[in-house]
Amino acid sequence: MTAEKEVILTPEGLAKLENELENLKTVKRKEIAARIKQAIEFGDISENSEYDDAKNEQAFIERRIMELGKMLRNAKVVEPIKNGEESVQIGAKVVLKDIELDKECSYTIVGSAEADPMNNKISYEAPVGKALLGKKEGDEVEVVIPVGKVVYQILSVSWPE
Repeated sequence: MTAEKEVILTPEGLAKLENELENLKTVKRKEIAARIKQAIEFGDISENSEYDDAKNEQAFIERRIMELGKMLRNAKVVEPIKNGEESVQIGAKVVLKDIELDKECSYTIVGSAEADPMNNKISYEAPVGKALLGKKEGDEVEVVIPVGKVVYQILSVSWPE
């Protein structure tokens, strides 16, 4: 049996996954069971697209429940360091300046399970996240990305309240 990979989470990420799991188990399972029951009432299930759709959604929900359960069993919650830590760690919010474009952006460094680039949450395992770990305000960081290299200056490192 292979060892399962540790899932690094912030306290916020842990709560989000726990809430999603609870919602799937208590709300979504009931909703999908009702849809399947209704589809069966339509008659012949061999040519019933509503039944097929509901069964497919049920399979997706059950897979997600198993996936979330596994993630939570292997979770390691990383508490953000608040007492004077100046270097970038998991949980830190980092404001960066793209030196070439003279443009600012900010990211929160999180574990891969809660990474959400559309909401400025990047994994510590992603190229930018890796490059930032351990760096401090004022440092310049060179990051190799698919389109080349980007040089960022760290403008600030802060921690959630």
